[in-house]
Amino acid sequence: MARNMSPRFKQCRRLGVNYCGHPKAMKRAGNPAFQKRKKPTDYSRQLTEKQKLKAYYGVLEKQLHHYYEKALKSSMMTGDALVISLERRLDNAVYRIGFGNSIRLARQLVSHGHILVNGKKVDIPSYQIQVGDVISLKEKSRKNELFKTNFLGHPAFNLPYFERNEEDFSGKFTRLPERSEIPVEVNDQLVVEYYSK
Repeated sequence: MARNMSPRFKQCRRLGVNYCGHPKAMKRAGNPAFQKRKKPTDYSRQLTEKQKLKAYYGVLEKQLHHYYEKALKSSMMTGDALVISLERRLDNAVYRIGFGNSIRLARQLVSHGHILVNGKKVDIPSYQIQVGDVISLKEKSRKNELFKTNFLGHPAFNLPYFERNEEDFSGKFTRLPERSEIPVEVNDQLVVEYYSK
C-alpha cells in the first residue's frame, strides 16, 4: 500500500496549515527562513490548496483525482462533494472519532484489522462509510493501552455528524456533513480549478 511518509512538520510549515493537529507543528512557521518571497501565481495557489487537501486526508495524487472525477458527477457543488467524500473515508472517520491521534495511526488501525463497521471487520482505509454506520474498536483491541488512551484521554473533534459512545468504544456516523462543518482549511474551489484545466 503506497503511503506518504514525508516529514509532517516541514510540510505543515510549507503549506501554512497544521493539518496533522500536533501542537508543535507550526512552532517555527514565523521564522524568516520559511517565509515566501515571491508573489504566488494562480497556478501555485491552486497547487498549494490541492497539496493541503492531500495532506489533510493522507491520500496520494491518483486517489485524489479519482475522488474529483466522482465529485464531478455529483448533484452537489464539485468542491463540496469532493471534501465530503474524503470525509467519509473509514480511516478519516476513525481519526475524527478519536481512536487514533493522527490520520496515519488511524489508517494503521484500519489496515491491521482493529476496526469494525456495524460489527464486521473492515480493513480498507478508503472504505466509504454510510449514514447510520457504527464504527467500533474490536473487543480484543480495547485492552490495548495506546488505543484506550487515544479514545478516552484525548479530546475528539466533537463534530455534529459523529456521535461517540465511550462505553462501547464506538462512534456513529449520524448524517452527511455540511462543508462548513468539516475542519479542513482548504479553498476547495481552487482545487476544482486545478483539476478542470
